[in-house]
Amino acid sequence: MHTTALVLFSGGQDSTTCLAQALSKYQRVETIAFDYRQRHSVELQARLKVLSEIRTQFPPWADRLGEDHLLDLAVLGQVSETSLTRDTAFKMEASGLPNTFVPGRNLLFLTLAAALAYRRDLQVIVTGVCETDFSGYPDCRDDTMKAMQLALSLGMDRRFLIDTPLMWIDKAATWQMAHDIGERSGFAQGGDALVNLIIEHTHTCYLGDRVHRHAWGWGCGGCPACDLRAQGYRRWIEHRMGMAGVPR
Repeated sequence: MHTTALVLFSGGQDSTTCLAQALSKYQRVETIAFDYRQRHSVELQARLKVLSEIRTQFPPWADRLGEDHLLDLAVLGQVSETSLTRDTAFKMEASGLPNTFVPGRNLLFLTLAAALAYRRDLQVIVTGVCETDFSGYPDCRDDTMKAMQLALSLGMDRRFLIDTPLMWIDKAATWQMAHDIGERSGFAQGGDALVNLIIEHTHTCYLGDRVHRHAWGWGCGGCPACDLRAQGYRRWIEHRMGMAGVPR
């Protein structure tokens, strides 16, 4: 039975939802993030605020939440010509992939996470990748995760589990998952407390905008990440209103 986990935690909606699930599931949970000179580096500060709020608002989880790790991956920014690592406009490339795709990013993240998990004796590596809202990124596919799990387990002679809680759900369902985790955990205000934490303190916007506040959180409102998050929130709210029998 798995009792320990390392969560790839950027401080965004997806990774915060994954962290909450891990904290509700495993006895000891640590977090890891990467500074690859991303344009939206504000997420590196936002993630610390999220961790602080989790410890404050959810005391039972605070006892399970262990050390946080930040690795310097400047080299990834050096080898990447993407709109996440350069001051260029977002667009689709001739390959069919958006220029937000950073080649090898998730592969490198998982390799380094596994190396750290090996040293820290952590059994599960949790990541928020998914095939439903993945913008066509090949390193977010289920096949890629299964291949990485096998390669890392063989290469380190340690049986790792790569857990992908969001693999088959969209952003609306991700909002619902966060709400459900909060409800099941029995905290004051139930699922709303965790959802409100995600809205107020997580960061998703590719441009690093912490000036404009929307119903779904902070961001420019126009980049692909903001659009995806906003649409998911809108669908989730509409679904909740429909379930409650409230006219739309």
